Amino acid sequence: MVNHAKFMQTKIGKMKIISWFSGGVTSAVTCKLCVEIYGIESCRFVFMDTKNEHESTEKFIDDCSEWLGKPIERITALGDKYKTIQDVWIKNKSLNIAKGAICSATLKTKLRLKWQRRNEYDHQAFGFDISEINRAKSMVKSHEEAKPIFPLLMFGMSKKDCLKYLSDAGVQVPEPYANGFGNNNCFKTGCIQGGIGYWQKMKREHPDKFEKMAEMEHRLTDIKGEPVTMLKDQSNEAKLKKCNLVFLKKHPDYPSVLTIDDKKGREPKPLMDCMGFCGINDLDKPKTAEELNFQGNLFK
Repeated sequence: MVNHAKFMQTKIGKMKIISWFSGGVTSAVTCKLCVEIYGIESCRFVFMDTKNEHESTEKFIDDCSEWLGKPIERITALGDKYKTIQDVWIKNKSLNIAKGAICSATLKTKLRLKWQRRNEYDHQAFGFDISEINRAKSMVKSHEEAKPIFPLLMFGMSKKDCLKYLSDAGVQVPEPYANGFGNNNCFKTGCIQGGIGYWQKMKREHPDKFEKMAEMEHRLTDIKGEPVTMLKDQSNEAKLKKCNLVFLKKHPDYPSVLTIDDKKGREPKPLMDCMGFCGINDLDKPKTAEELNFQGNLFK
């Protein structure tokens, strides 16, 4: 691990840094690293609130605000058009789209783009960890206007490193992490991008959430007149047959569409903390962390 204290000796001056806080561990540590690098006066911490987070996230936000030394600002896209995250799914007749979850695109990506047009910044910091170098490269290419930086990549930090970092600082992480979930996003309903293993775990441990999301899939399917699912079978066989949709539970009108009960059980893989970029495509041959952070991006 890089010695953060030594790196702090390199001060960047009075730059304006927006560090996006998702309510998860990687974004929290990203915010702290921004304080160490740029100084507290240069940083703003912004949370895009979907009103769909686990109850323990509120305490985590308060604890992180105290730890960081400045309040975490809240913005939301909920209002006249969409009252709840369920409104987003119903009005768009969709859960997942080609670029990721429709709720993330609507309540986070569009909100961030609107917000950035109205605010000044030199860089926006995102909590992509060392497993997400490809995603970071894609963001640099696709969202140049954000002037993105990735402090966790600079220090070679994984999500496990972030958990230890917070533990060492005495900051208690939200409950879903302690219960074996790889992220803390939208836990009131469950995460659209969670994957088959995630929803198998939800079915075992949170059957009420599972049933509500299964009912939402069926409701959207009935409205749209074709299967609407969160999940896809990523096996080569399913792709060849072009029938890779997977329901949470069987829909009576589409008996040939598989459900998660038809898939081999597996624990959920760790997920990134959601900042509205779940649809960013991974690219081949990623740049190194140094290339992403130092080629005109971090020091300017």
